[in-house]
Amino acid sequence: MGRVAVITDSTACLPKEVVAQHGIVVVPVELVIEGRVYRDGVDDVADFYAVLRHSSRLPTTSPSSPGTYLEAYRRASQQADEVLCITVSSSVSGMYDSARAAMELAGQALPGARIQVLDSQTAAMAQGFVVLEAARNAETGLEAAMAAARQAMSQVTLVCFLDTLYYLARSGRVPKAAAWAASLLQIKPIIRFRQGSIELVSRSRTRSRAMVRLLELVRREVGDRPVSLAVMHADARPEAEELRRRAQSTLQCVETYLTEFTPVMGSHTGPGLLGLAYHLRGEATGVSVK
Repeated sequence: MGRVAVITDSTACLPKEVVAQHGIVVVPVELVIEGRVYRDGVDDVADFYAVLRHSSRLPTTSPSSPGTYLEAYRRASQQADEVLCITVSSSVSGMYDSARAAMELAGQALPGARIQVLDSQTAAMAQGFVVLEAARNAETGLEAAMAAARQAMSQVTLVCFLDTLYYLARSGRVPKAAAWAASLLQIKPIIRFRQGSIELVSRSRTRSRAMVRLLELVRREVGDRPVSLAVMHADARPEAEELRRRAQSTLQCVETYLTEFTPVMGSHTGPGLLGLAYHLRGEATGVSVK
């Protein structure tokens, strides 16, 4: 055996090919739709966003149990000497608490297994970039993988706009969202999630203007520094592809991904979300970007 096994939860929205390439273990969050339980990213939820748009009851989600994490640790420890689990931010979910509880249980259930848990302090592909950085350093040991992940945590940002704040306010995951929703009717809010903090940073009246504003905000923060970039959407692929095209012509992208929000993430944001997650990769390149 060797290397570090890297585990995360399905809220990271990592592309399947990236998960397979790096051997990342993804723990699914449970989603309940009209009384049926689905494992996020595992069980097929046909026409999820159509159901979401027309359902009288919003889906509910619950953190994966400590037992689910313990089983993930068990499988991972059979393939690797050390295990690093990176969860969605504890400010919006109980996943970190479950993963930590499982780590305590593993002390007796998996004697000899070396396990560490990190709170990514973010979500979606911003979380995904933290996980990916750990996986890219897995061969160098647990301390190095954790150090790479922690460094990435200070360099990643998620910025997105929602078609409506209705779903986020109803989910209760972001307490401020209810107040925002009351004052932003028919407005597309742009939200930034960074280092555990969620902020309302701008607003636009139309989707087209929100896309322009989203890119302006990211370009202002990034400058001409190289970035890893992920374009994310919730049932808005054509617009996401257009956003990717514009972003690639505006930013110094060293790698670019396009990912769809998983049903669990989409149930909290609602359909129509467009977003960018980026990981600052270094200093300015000196290349002028128009």
